Amino acid sequence: KYFSGSADYHTIFTLPDIALHSNDLVYLDLGSVKEIAEISVNRQKCPVQWKPPYRVNITSLITPGNNHLSIRVTNLWPNRLIGDQFLPPAKRVTFTNIGKFTKNSSLLESGLMGPVKIETYQKLIIDI
Repeated sequence: KYFSGSADYHTIFTLPDIALHSNDLVYLDLGSVKEIAEISVNRQKCPVQWKPPYRVNITSLITPGNNHLSIRVTNLWPNRLIGDQFLPPAKRVTFTNIGKFTKNSSLLESGLMGPVKIETYQKLIIDI
């Protein structure tokens, strides 16, 4: 409930052999993320996503068949600061001289909220 730090999400998704054409683009859309996402597809890192839209081009990283997806989401520390207010000072995990958060403060949403989607688009080249 009062966690602050990083959480790891892992899955394997299968891409059918016939799913992609040579001019297709494939994007991973994470939906809503609170707050920063580090993504790797088939153990290849993507650019860190730190603001909406949490969306990255994975066309060059995927292959027909099984693909491994890892997402590490790091949240902010207010939830830990709020949780520490319930502990005696000697048992607190965090310390700050900013007294903005109390045990009555609302917790922030944290983690991978989604929905997570893989989207394909056909690249269209227009000569002008």
